[in-house]
Amino acid sequence: MMCGGVSATQPATAETQQMAEEVKAQLEEKENRKFPVFKTVEFKSQVVAGMNYFIKVHVGEEEFIHIRVFRSLPHENKPLALHSYQTNKTKNDELAYF
Repeated sequence: MMCGGVSATQPATAETQQMAEEVKAQLEEKENRKFPVFKTVEFKSQVVAGMNYFIKVHVGEEEFIHIRVFRSLPHENKPLALHSYQTNKTKNDELAYF
């Protein structure tokens, strides 16, 4: 993968599910709601000064949210951060850079 380029879409993994779970509380606070379902479906990644992960999350019924999670470089020893997110997504909406 080229530095700065976004990877192809890949199926969600246990690692992306764990990352999403780690930022779930941040998202719930920003949206002022709880998500009883929070299942990652697919993701893209981007190498920056750390890693950006663009993750499609099923949050119940026919509703999906795209989240952007930032993982800093290991030596910085910082927690995962919810960088941004997009609501009102569907299962068929393509994950894109945001």
